[in-house]
Amino acid sequence: MRILGVDPGSVKTGIGIIDVQGNHLRHVHHAMIRTGKGDFDERLHILFAGLSEIISAFKPETAAIEDVFVSKNVSSALKLGQARGALVAACGFHGLRVAPYSPTNVKQAVVGYGRADKDQIGHMVRMLLHPPEPCPEDAADALAVAICHAHHSPMQKLARK
Repeated sequence: MRILGVDPGSVKTGIGIIDVQGNHLRHVHHAMIRTGKGDFDERLHILFAGLSEIISAFKPETAAIEDVFVSKNVSSALKLGQARGALVAACGFHGLRVAPYSPTNVKQAVVGYGRADKDQIGHMVRMLLHPPEPCPEDAADALAVAICHAHHSPMQKLARK
């Protein structure tokens, strides 16, 4: 199964794609969609179009996206929610079901600790997937989301039966 993982952001979004066969995980691709800081409507279009292009090129079978994490700034959280919506819409446009995961679930699945930091996540992604080139933090986070989905999707299939 080919899984698309997405770490949403309104300025930069991490993308990770893995193949899963049984317990074996294989790195396929990682990238960043950078929107810059221009007009927000244009940034949403860049996210939709950029993810659509990646989906068309790599043809994932399913997708997973990290939920919005709200810390301090309500305005930033709203923009992040809109960016996430554009990314979910791109997945839906291509017929992909999208599974949401909280940041804590992703960290727990990849590192084994729900409060792991970005360095720990990046280290585990490198250990599990051996990407051919260094991953920017957001791309490593997206690969972690895909790994999380790989661990959870067999249980979701059983629950549906």
